Amino acid sequence: MCSSRQHGLSLIETVIFIVVLGIGIAGLAVLYNQVTRASVDPLVRKQAVAIATSLMEEIQLRPFTFCDPDDPLVFTETSPLGCSSAAQRESGTIGPEAGETRYADPRFDNVSDYHGFSMSGSIQDITNTPITGLTGYSAQVQIVAAGGDFPAAIPADEALRITVTVTGPATTQVVLQGYRLRYAPNSP
Repeated sequence: MCSSRQHGLSLIETVIFIVVLGIGIAGLAVLYNQVTRASVDPLVRKQAVAIATSLMEEIQLRPFTFCDPDDPLVFTETSPLGCSSAAQRESGTIGPEAGETRYADPRFDNVSDYHGFSMSGSIQDITNTPITGLTGYSAQVQIVAAGGDFPAAIPADEALRITVTVTGPATTQVVLQGYRLRYAPNSP
């Protein structure tokens, strides 16, 4: 008589297979949940980067000279002492001049005026109108002398470091740094 052996899985092998498969599927579910939760973040982060970039560009486009940009000697004077009047001198202090704002005349007219500037709760355009869809974002600006960040050929008072920090929903934070070098009297 010929004995035949049965082939197949025992009950223990089947249970172990189901447990291992269940653990693998549970791990994939946790990973999928984390990826799905984080997928909204790129939109918020991209918006924060766009706000920071826009504000940085606005600031860097302002002049950085010895005399106030309203002074007729703004492009030719080689020191603050030669400006038309004491009121027109950029004193070397960083911060806005009395009465100047970003939103109404007299407006910020040089880089250092933006030191300490902030928007909170929402982002406003240059006319102080809140931009639709940007509530929940805030922006802060810090400007400091940056002479030590460059080679010795650039004196300490000839460069400014601009730091723009934008905070968005879900504690998203973007920090941009840029520099502005004094260009007068080198400009025509």
